[in-house]
Amino acid sequence: MAKLLWKPSGSQIENANMTHFMRYVNTKYDLSLSNYSQLHEWSINKIKDFWATLWDFTEIISSRKYTQVGKNLERFIGNEWFPGARLNFAENLLRYSDDQIAFIFRGETKYRKVMTYSELNQKVAKLSVSLREIGLRKGDFVAAYQPNLIETIIAMLAVTSLGATWASTGGELGSDAVLDRLGQIKPKVLFVSDGYFYKGVSIDLLPNVKKVVEGLNSVEKVIVTPYTKKKDLDISTIPRAVTMKEFSSPIVDPVIQFEQVEFNHPGYVMFSSGTTGKPKSMVQGAGGVLLTQLRDLILHTDLKRSDRINYITSPSWMMWNWLTSSLAVGATILLYDGNPLFPDWGAMWKIIEEEKISIFGTSASYLHYLHGIGAEPGNNHDLSSLRVISQTASPISAEVNEWMYSAIKADFHFNSITGGSDLNAIFAGGCPILPVYAGQLQASALGMSIEAYDEGGNPVRDQQAELVCETPSPSMPLYFWDDPDNKRYKNAYFNFFDTLERKIWRHGDYIIIHSDTGGMTVLGRSDAVLKPSGVRIGTSEIYNIVEALPEVADSLTIGQKWKNDQRIILFVKLAPKSVLTDELKSKIKKELRSKASPRHVPTLILETPDIPYTFSLKKVEMAVTNIIHGRPVTNREALSNPEALDFYEKIRSDLT
Repeated sequence: MAKLLWKPSGSQIENANMTHFMRYVNTKYDLSLSNYSQLHEWSINKIKDFWATLWDFTEIISSRKYTQVGKNLERFIGNEWFPGARLNFAENLLRYSDDQIAFIFRGETKYRKVMTYSELNQKVAKLSVSLREIGLRKGDFVAAYQPNLIETIIAMLAVTSLGATWASTGGELGSDAVLDRLGQIKPKVLFVSDGYFYKGVSIDLLPNVKKVVEGLNSVEKVIVTPYTKKKDLDISTIPRAVTMKEFSSPIVDPVIQFEQVEFNHPGYVMFSSGTTGKPKSMVQGAGGVLLTQLRDLILHTDLKRSDRINYITSPSWMMWNWLTSSLAVGATILLYDGNPLFPDWGAMWKIIEEEKISIFGTSASYLHYLHGIGAEPGNNHDLSSLRVISQTASPISAEVNEWMYSAIKADFHFNSITGGSDLNAIFAGGCPILPVYAGQLQASALGMSIEAYDEGGNPVRDQQAELVCETPSPSMPLYFWDDPDNKRYKNAYFNFFDTLERKIWRHGDYIIIHSDTGGMTVLGRSDAVLKPSGVRIGTSEIYNIVEALPEVADSLTIGQKWKNDQRIILFVKLAPKSVLTDELKSKIKKELRSKASPRHVPTLILETPDIPYTFSLKKVEMAVTNIIHGRPVTNREALSNPEALDFYEKIRSDLT
């Protein structure tokens, strides 16, 4: 059995939202559920009862109640959730309008801004009035190209208050990558910023904004938020541009008119990473995203109104959407813009201490880096406020997971989650009333029947297999953009196991479901799986071992076709002052052989100056695999560091 790292105390269990929900279910249905396993089993066997009860428990605001929970829920495509209901996404997020702090903004430049819920409502109301006056209506599409600012969320709330549909891209994306995304949906209004800060440098976004606006013939109004040039902002070169201050209504105390829409009315358009082709545009229902994200936040993250929550994210990533729904709980959101390691590794921990953050969200790569340099945040900072650390984007190793409880804090809930932009929510993750085991997610999410299927479509335990979901969820895409026959939608999730009589969602990740703990280990993308001599190996199995070595800062592994088989090539980015000697290569191979298997030992180990990542902090193995095999790499601008690919192109001829 994996090592036990944390167990909730009696008082922690008693005060958890999950416990309150279980009691709520017991009372409503005259049941005697006493643990999470029983609650989860009920949620997937009584799926309509579960989602209806969640609606009541999270106090969804609606002008009209649904006539039934769902139609055709045996289907993933063509079902309908909560028909008859009428609600507004923004109204649910703006249910509080008092003097509690809604936002704290912190950036690299020491700039700090605070906004209360009352002020937030006023800002949204003024912008909503102005958008209505220029003719923005239900069914229109609006987009953003700007950093992780308070104004970005204000814009989203104003747009969705009118029943329009929102899509966002972060300032870190290049103009071509933005056009690849926004060009598909043809937004009527575009929110932008003049720039952002990264590693202490001011990045001018206006030249990119100009290219994006010129490439989007649909845009009628460009609304600019000053950030890096608050005094000397010149937007004269941007067509149809006006500042946010100039555009927002001067009316004193305006009232927001929340346009009531169907539960399945498009609320968000989400984009895939675009590392293997043009990004997929996934249209999601406003009600479905709202209800599912409140499940994640209130029950699985245990978010309360008294919490201060942060996630290191960008408007390009679904975690931005997910974090934003914390407003519906009335919690305080800390938004951070910039590099979380600037000017040093202690940057975020200083903010956690100063702002008394209670829920901190980050990526596995960030935690792996801190572990690799021997950081000890708990010894350098007062982290008494911190009660939850959430982690996603890529798998975390058991060793780094264990390090967190010694170097950060001994008593906190580690909420490791897995999900995706595809559903804007989690498949599996944390549960505040369950123990935490090293390297494992705690449980499948409520309402989600998660299994690990072998290649024959059989559920298995204690072996790596495909992550599948056997039940539909309200936040799964309504449809893909420009996919009238659902061909791309079906091919993305449903055709892999098309020989099965039952329909399931195949997500494209390898996982292990552990029979002893009930937990789950995520092994990474199944499309990046290695198959030397036909034996399947998840790349994270290699990363977890190699990156635990003090000499290795990061790594990437691929499979190369070689002599009618496949050989494993391991690229290592070395820690400062380390050298890739024959002794270090032997050490790496020995570790992999003893801790994994002889099959995991790479044929080649090469030093690399950098590892390519997406903006959501996922390693891009397929791009390197394509380069090594002489195939083109499209959409380089989908990478946070596309220049990292130059090294692999230079050495390709040496590997053939």
